Amino acid sequence: MAPDRAGLPRALTQRRAGLDRAPLRKTEAGPNHGGGGSTMSWYRNVVWFVKGLREYTRSGYESASKHFDPADLEVDVAGRSFLITGSNSGIGKAAAKEIARRGGTVHLVCRNKERAEDAKGEIVTETGNQLQSDNLGRGNIFLHIVDISNPKEIWKFAEKFKTEHKLNVLINNAGCMVNNRELTENGLEKNFATNTLGTYVLTTALLPLLEKEADARVITVSSGGMLVQKLNISDLQSGSGTFDGTMVYAQNKRQQVVLTEQWAKTHRSIHFSVMHPGWADTPAVRSSMPDFYQKMKNSLRTEAQGADTVVWLAVSSEAAKLPSGLFFQDRQPVPTHLPLARTHSPPGDEEKLMEMLEELSQKFKSISPGSPQCC
Repeated sequence: MAPDRAGLPRALTQRRAGLDRAPLRKTEAGPNHGGGGSTMSWYRNVVWFVKGLREYTRSGYESASKHFDPADLEVDVAGRSFLITGSNSGIGKAAAKEIARRGGTVHLVCRNKERAEDAKGEIVTETGNQLQSDNLGRGNIFLHIVDISNPKEIWKFAEKFKTEHKLNVLINNAGCMVNNRELTENGLEKNFATNTLGTYVLTTALLPLLEKEADARVITVSSGGMLVQKLNISDLQSGSGTFDGTMVYAQNKRQQVVLTEQWAKTHRSIHFSVMHPGWADTPAVRSSMPDFYQKMKNSLRTEAQGADTVVWLAVSSEAAKLPSGLFFQDRQPVPTHLPLARTHSPPGDEEKLMEMLEELSQKFKSISPGSPQCC
């Protein structure tokens, strides 16, 4: 992967996937980039990339895992229900397998029906979970076809889901990075629609269901890339200035951190967390970032290593003992800002983000189309 002037890898176009949150490139400041000027952008990216080489690679995981307690994951979660978006490949599928192995009821929420069915078959075969059944004689692995970039579909799906299932843990894993500004059928910028608004709508819609259960949790798979961004609410859909998909993605991931912090303040009966999986060897990286993959393939984490903290946050009793609303990396809460990076935002901006997302999400609630497919 060719370096830019800062010596950082150039991020290549990445299409819809649960990405491994790979290196970001230096950009000039602008409406889409969180501000701070080109010098500050350079500083943030350099500090972040050096941190990534030390912590986000396979060796970083191996170093951190020396302090893990294996007993944390020696649990039986039979009877608990987990919903995982973007679970047909990569980190989402790896997390689904680990939860299924521990007896959990797993709801796979995916966009592509064919790939999702393949993933479901693989999970059932490897874990044997489907051989178990609930009190209605159904298996424990469910598949739901929903496009997380489509808020109409999400609202409709959630309303139907609430009448048919219980939910203990929601894992917001689906994400995308599109390097050219594209609009969805609803007229929404695609990165924002999937990463931010989709996460907001699904979580908001399912909060009443989660609040009925003991030890309810919401885990959002974000990215360490958000560390280079300051929350910017002036242009949520990146309609002005030069469009940089990499930085738009990082801004969305900063927004996910803010969402988690705000939800934790207002929904005390649910444990919220957000996490960075590190740089992992996923299908999205191999197909969408071939140059980066070729240079870094011997240093990338496995999918299971990338999913480890997701699983830990979802099933371990230790995770629930920590305060709600924290950002995690390798089973530890970590800062949400780089030192001296000037990425802190006024509390008013964070509250305004929630208001803007609520207003926008409601526009799609009453005009939902027919129910998404479920099998």
